[in-house]
Amino acid sequence: MQIHEPTPQRADGQPLTPFEWLGGEPAVQRLVDRFYDLMDLEPAYRELRAVHGATLDEARRKLFWFLCGWLGGPPHYEQRFGHPRLRMRHLPFRIGIRERDQWLACMDQAMGEVGVPEALRQRLRESFFRTADWMRNTPG
Repeated sequence: MQIHEPTPQRADGQPLTPFEWLGGEPAVQRLVDRFYDLMDLEPAYRELRAVHGATLDEARRKLFWFLCGWLGGPPHYEQRFGHPRLRMRHLPFRIGIRERDQWLACMDQAMGEVGVPEALRQRLRESFFRTADWMRNTPG
């Protein structure tokens, strides 16, 4: 059993959302940018990068919009596209254990490099794993 550090609180005593704790839109944008920069730069993420097509511009925008809302901030993605339906939207792409693990490793590296607080990083790591594992659509 893991014991989590308490979530930082607002002045009114309410816990910060992960979006607020991270630092809002500028911090989400830094995280997304570093994530996709690493995907382009690091050979360890080559299979993950290969499923993203020639350019990462659209993926950057969509992940930024999605993460803002998923972390408790503005629902940019839903305002543009409706419910995320993550699994359905990712079915055209081969997502196996390798792709899941590369996505998770790339995001964890990005979180570390942009300075996500360790307690938040651990919580996000767990949430990202559950979501990424659920997205798998091939056994390998």
